[in-house]
Formats: sequence, C-alpha cells, structure tokens
Amino acid sequence: MDWEQYAVRLADEVTDPVSRWRQPVASTPRHELVPCWWERADGGWKLRDGPSDPDGWSAAAYADRSLVTSVGGVHADHARADDRPHGLPTSSATLPSLVVRFLRHARLAEGLDLLDLGTGAGGLTAYAARRLGDRHVTSLDVDRYLTEAAASRLARMDLHPQFFAMDATRAIPGTYDRIIATVALEPGPGLVPVLSALRPGGRLVTTLANTSLILTGWKTEDGRVTGQVERDWAGFMKTRHGADYDPGPEALLATAREAEGEEVTLGRYPVLDVAAAWELRSMLEITTPGVELDYTENGRRRTSCLAHADGSWARASAEWLDPPEVHQGGPQRLWSQLERIRHRLNAEGGLPLYGSRLEITPDGVCRLSRGKWSATLGD
Repeated sequence: MDWEQYAVRLADEVTDPVSRWRQPVASTPRHELVPCWWERADGGWKLRDGPSDPDGWSAAAYADRSLVTSVGGVHADHARADDRPHGLPTSSATLPSLVVRFLRHARLAEGLDLLDLGTGAGGLTAYAARRLGDRHVTSLDVDRYLTEAAASRLARMDLHPQFFAMDATRAIPGTYDRIIATVALEPGPGLVPVLSALRPGGRLVTTLANTSLILTGWKTEDGRVTGQVERDWAGFMKTRHGADYDPGPEALLATAREAEGEEVTLGRYPVLDVAAAWELRSMLEITTPGVELDYTENGRRRTSCLAHADGSWARASAEWLDPPEVHQGGPQRLWSQLERIRHRLNAEGGLPLYGSRLEITPDGVCRLSRGKWSATLGD
C-alpha cells in the first residue's frame, strides 16, 4: 500500500500546517496498527479484514474516524469472518483528530515523560514517541494482547516505547510528567494510582466515566490536581479490570423495558437518546452517578429506558415528538431528574459543566464548581 499519500492527507485534515503534531501523523502508517476491525452491521458487528480489501483498508485507516478493534473481549485480529460478537466495544483505534486534541491538552514539550493510559491500537503512543522520543513514552493497558500487539507493530516502525499490561486502577509503575488517559476514569479510589503516578507539577488529561467531560489539571505539591473542565468534549470507554466489562445491569434494564410503573405520568419533553445527548448525559451522571441507558426506535415510536443499581428505573415512550408516557419505579425518579436537567438547559441556554473549575483530592474525589453551582463525585 502506498500509505504515505494517505497519511499526509490525514495530517492535513487533523492538524494545522504549523502544528508540531503534523509530522508525527503524516509519518505514521496507521493501517499497520489496525489490520482488522469491527463495523456495525444488521444490528450487530461484522469483521473487516484490511489485507483482503486494500482499498477499504486505506479508506478506513486514513479517515478521521475511530475503528473498533475488540467487542466483548473478542479481538478482531483473532476473529473469523463469520464471528458475530456481542457486547460493548472494549478497544478501538481512536480517531486521529481526538488523539491530537488530547496531546495538545497535555502541554507536551521535549524532555517530559508521558504515560499513555489506554494503549488501544497504539496511535497516541506512536505519535508521542515520534515527537518526544520513545524513551520518554510509556503506554499501559489492562489487556495484554493490546500492549503486545502495539509493541510489535511500533517496533516495525522503529519505535520502542515501554509497555505495561496491568490494571491502572490498582497500580501504575513509575512516575510521569504528563498522563493522558484515553479511557474514562471513575472518581474515587480507582483514581488514586493515577494521581500517585503523576509528578508534582505534572499535568493530567482524562475524560470522566459516563460523561463527555475532558478534565485537565496540574498536580500541586500537596498532591491535589487543580484545573478545569475543558470547553471541549470526548467520549471514551470506561476503565475495566479484565478483557471485558463486568456484567451490566441487564435485569434492571429489562424491568425498565417491561414493568408497570409505581408512578405513571405524562412527560414534559419528547423522548430522546440520552447517550447521544452528551451534555445532558454528563449532567445526569453527575447528579445521579451510575445511571445505565437504553434507547430504541420502532418506526416512529421512541422508547428510552434508565436504570440504576439501587433499583430505580424509568421508561418513557411516545410517537416521535409527542409527550411521552413515563413509567418510573424504585427509590429515585430517574426520568424526573432528567427532565429537571432539560428544563434548566432550556431556561438558561446551557449547563454549568464546560468551563467549570476542577479539584481532584489525593483520594480521588472530584469537585466541580462554576458560579453558585458545585458537584462532588467519588466521595
């Protein structure tokens, strides 16, 4: 494959002409990092094999898009053409423009040591190693196959950063001037190893689990991280402790899909796919952490379900933009909470998330504040 022309075109698309990240993007054969991937098809997943379709391979690898490389712990590299895995994506090659944005958020400079938390296909590691030098770059992932595959593929590019296969929520070897997490971190104890691995004066860039929020901050001498929620957004997979996620609350969502509500009302706003409404999803997660979502369309009929581990659930269903019939049960009224958030968004024209101040305590508690609004997560 004459990949150089495609890589240059991708660099033109995702970087500025004077960007220091233009050359790393233009000189990285991204297709070698993603020989196989999964694409959605017929309500499931279908394998795409790059070498058997060179034109499709180059089109996918050098487009500014994410490519899912593992579903339910099934790696595309190991799959057969007739495999149809079930579950959630567990790894991907992140779209290059987002990788570049995160590298910019990190305020990188020569001589600084970087930890790439969440190796995935190895794209961020490759770009960083080309610019900083591979001895200054370390990459970590919970999935050993991902670190081994990325190490082998980068070695063929004459890049030799250090790789670790381990659970970052339990331990991280070494300390670093910069940590970029391309997995979404959960507030609380799981953040402590990440904070401990960041040197005083170092900078953290991460997303917050189940939100679109990008948190950036500097570590102070007393072990806190202070910064802000960027006026930028991204969505990454949550941290996990093995090859796949723990079983989700399917029983709760099944209840939400089928049960008669303890309370049945007429909703104020149309049904929507909450997971795709990033700002609403983020505020819902902050006000009601741990909410799980489900959304379906059957013709013009829309149904949205919410469920929580405490036994709360909600279902809203309606034809297109009609007011929905809302069923709710359990200790919390989840749809009512969502409608309060939507009302605030409509009344004020925005929510106080983006641009809010950030403090992360040494024990992993995240505190957000903007004006009179504040929220605490992970305590």
